[in-house]
Amino acid sequence: MSNDLNSIDEKIIHILQIDSRKPFVEIAKQIGLSESAVRRRVKNLLDNNTIKRFTLELNSTNRTSAITLISVSSTADTSAVSEALMNLKGVVVIYEITGQYDIAAIITASSVIEINRCIDDVRRIDGVSDTNTVIVLKTMYQT
Repeated sequence: MSNDLNSIDEKIIHILQIDSRKPFVEIAKQIGLSESAVRRRVKNLLDNNTIKRFTLELNSTNRTSAITLISVSSTADTSAVSEALMNLKGVVVIYEITGQYDIAAIITASSVIEINRCIDDVRRIDGVSDTNTVIVLKTMYQT
């Protein structure tokens, strides 16, 4: 299978993004294929690295999230800063981005106080020259 996705693969991926635990038999019914065909397609998507991994999402009722935009000094290695960020407690996702900032970090913690501690740790990383953080008020997912 090539890296070019067809519409059936895209439907399978969309279903799995909403619920990665959905049984193949239910996916098959939803898109009009056999269970074995869905299983084979998912295996191919895993084999060709289109799907890298399956993850879980914790109930965020008692969690706080923030998005921190990070500028890296021109003399620092952005990838090294990203690696250092991934070692911080609370950092769950790193995006190297274009624009005014070089990195966007998604941080989750049990409180705003913990988010603040993590941001303080971010600012201590060698090469970080500026940060701008927003607290996430509400999260919605496309179904």
